[in-house]
Amino acid sequence: MSDYTTAKIEADPTVPVIHITRDFRATPAQLVRAHTDPALVAQWMGPDRRTMEPDYWDARSGGSWRYVDRTDGAELGFHGCFHEISDNRIVQTFTFEGMPDSVALETMTFEDLGDGTTRLHAQSLVDSFEGRDAWLSSGMDTGVNEGYAALDALLADGSV
Repeated sequence: MSDYTTAKIEADPTVPVIHITRDFRATPAQLVRAHTDPALVAQWMGPDRRTMEPDYWDARSGGSWRYVDRTDGAELGFHGCFHEISDNRIVQTFTFEGMPDSVALETMTFEDLGDGTTRLHAQSLVDSFEGRDAWLSSGMDTGVNEGYAALDALLADGSV
């Protein structure tokens, strides 16, 4: 994948999974840090117009996390558990508190391409095809692509 500016987002036709693939000019260690350090996550996650504030963040295998999005006077909460954090993989749950019965299982792997580039492979397994399609139609692509562009900037300026 040579386009560093757009994530490939695909719906699996056989199971309610969303696959995201994107290359970064970074090492796997930098990307794991960017996904587990709450100060960094707050700087890049989500659409540009949103403000993500970590509430608690225990980034370790068996730890948990919660953040609050306070944008335009609204407060939206999200939380989950870190099931595994390793040198090249993160497995966690993700729950939007407005839909507490819909828990996604997310797996991210960071593939070192050997040329200073790492390919992120992410998958989110949701509870139904309807839930998956709701995520896809929610503007998720905007949040993913704007967030990853912000992460590119943090990587480029040496913040990660």
